[in-house]
Amino acid sequence: MAESVASAAVQNVTNQAMTYASHYVRYFFCYGEIVQDFTNQRKTLESKIQRVEICVEGAERQNEVIYKDVENWLTRAKNELKETQNLQDEIDRVKCFKWCPKWGWRYFLSKKLAEKTPIISKLLETSNFAQVGYRGSLQGIEFITSTDFMYSESSKSALNQIMEAIKVVNMIGLHGMPGVGKTTLAKEVGKHAREQKLFDKVVMFTMSQNPDINKIQHKVAAVFDLKFRTDIEDTRAEELFRCMQRVNKILVIVDDLWEELKLETIGIPFGDDHKGCKILLTTRQQQVCSKIKCQKEIQLGILSKDEAWVLFRDQAGLEDDCSILNEVAKEVAGECKGLPLAIVTVAKALKDRSLDEWRDANQRFKDSTHLYDEVLGGVLEPLKLSYDYLKKGNNQMTGNHIQMCFLLCSLFPGDYEILLELLIICGIGLGLFPNVYSIEDKRKRIVEALKKLQKSGLLLETDGADTIRMHDVVRDFAHSLTLKGENRFMVKNKLKEWPDMVESFEYYTAIALWDCSSNIKNFPEKVEFSKLKTLFLHGEEDDLLVVSSTFFEEMKALQVLLLVNVNFSLKGFHFLPNLKTLLCTECKVENFSSSLINMRRLEILVLTETEIDEISEELVKLSTLKYLRLSGVKATMKIPPKLVSR
Repeated sequence: MAESVASAAVQNVTNQAMTYASHYVRYFFCYGEIVQDFTNQRKTLESKIQRVEICVEGAERQNEVIYKDVENWLTRAKNELKETQNLQDEIDRVKCFKWCPKWGWRYFLSKKLAEKTPIISKLLETSNFAQVGYRGSLQGIEFITSTDFMYSESSKSALNQIMEAIKVVNMIGLHGMPGVGKTTLAKEVGKHAREQKLFDKVVMFTMSQNPDINKIQHKVAAVFDLKFRTDIEDTRAEELFRCMQRVNKILVIVDDLWEELKLETIGIPFGDDHKGCKILLTTRQQQVCSKIKCQKEIQLGILSKDEAWVLFRDQAGLEDDCSILNEVAKEVAGECKGLPLAIVTVAKALKDRSLDEWRDANQRFKDSTHLYDEVLGGVLEPLKLSYDYLKKGNNQMTGNHIQMCFLLCSLFPGDYEILLELLIICGIGLGLFPNVYSIEDKRKRIVEALKKLQKSGLLLETDGADTIRMHDVVRDFAHSLTLKGENRFMVKNKLKEWPDMVESFEYYTAIALWDCSSNIKNFPEKVEFSKLKTLFLHGEEDDLLVVSSTFFEEMKALQVLLLVNVNFSLKGFHFLPNLKTLLCTECKVENFSSSLINMRRLEILVLTETEIDEISEELVKLSTLKYLRLSGVKATMKIPPKLVSR
């Protein structure tokens, strides 16, 4: 028995010795194999890191959020690569002493390499990621871009009141006159709410006078990463309603509200339906806050004289000194009546101007009477100053055409995101920049004009690079410019009855009628607008406005015709000798092919989602045509051979 125990003990010791000896022998005699294995694995890891980094960079360019395990793997892998660099350096040093190897050094190096190689192998085994990132929910461009928020006494007080109120009440109303900074303050509230993590989600949208519920629903849905399954407005509202109910704390900012809002039409749960949903609304009219039963009403006032000067000085790029220019600038700033919109617009218009130009501007303020003073609090005259300065640095013709680009924008409804392409083709049709001949060069000049309007503060950027927007107050100002003079405009929304014709109607040069009811009363068979150059006629969605073929006959000066949701005939178009731009969207056009021959001066033809009879050989006879766009056209497509070359 004793012999058996002794034998087992000896065997155990022997096995341990052999195991130890085998590792020792391997470290000593398999140095080359261990080095090669380590080097190969390390190079593979280096390549794998590069591949994962390329995938991560691609995902980040697509605004994807990188998975945590991917980030952790990259961190570990890079650290491991960095830590093993000294081992690689030692390998290279050993190679330099082949003629007299240091056996002890090689042994310990071999041991280190053998211990590191499995760690690298493990990293490689866990490096195969199907995806490195995912699309995160949008946060809203309003809260990730910088704003021109100024911490005046009134704005600080209003901000503090709102931030306290959203903790205890569910509906807050912020009201004030146009241009006072309600939207800017609302954005600042949203940024504070996000930074302080008071809510799980913060969303902001604009209602305006004619809200686009479809657009609003999609904007809100994007914040909640919701993809609608239907195009039906009510069904979308229900989907949005259920989705938002699953989020605990939500702040909804409703900007520029004009009348009582029924949140359920959009799909926003509120009150008993969602106790954690808070609403902040901005409006020009205090009575809107009362109608919607805001639990807290806050008024945003104008800036004090000192606050107005600080904002004006910063926007105009002036130094804080006692120069003569600053003395004149302070007087000009005072004429802006403490209204931030006017201050910013005028300051930008006069930035980098000479002392004489500042003095001229100041004198004009003192000599003139403000338009619509009782409504807009003196904002229009400062805006006119900015408008007049569009001619500075340009010849008379170029200045006039830049101003016409501005007036064209006023033909669109309030808060409308205007497509640059639409402004371009309208501008070309009106003959802007006639000394430029190619379509591409005209496009560049009109885009430059619109950029200048943006820089002057008369137009606003949007989230999209292909659209532009006009502030409502600036739009009101533009309309005041077209009440008389050579550019006489009429813009009406949601027309239910044809306006009474008065003698002055024949002097209009541009008319825009939006969302005209298909049952509009007294719609005429024919109207005489002898000076009309631009006509926008927009019927209601899914309900075509039927227009007589004789309706256009007495518009002999017409150059630009934009029709949306209209059923009409081209039969009478031979009475339009000056028509250069025809744009039809979601229309039904009769006598299209047979009437093309009557539009010999047409330069731009755009048909989108429009029903016509066919595209025929007559299209080739439009010898002046420079721009042709057909998209979603419902017709017998008989494209004439060699159409473009002919």
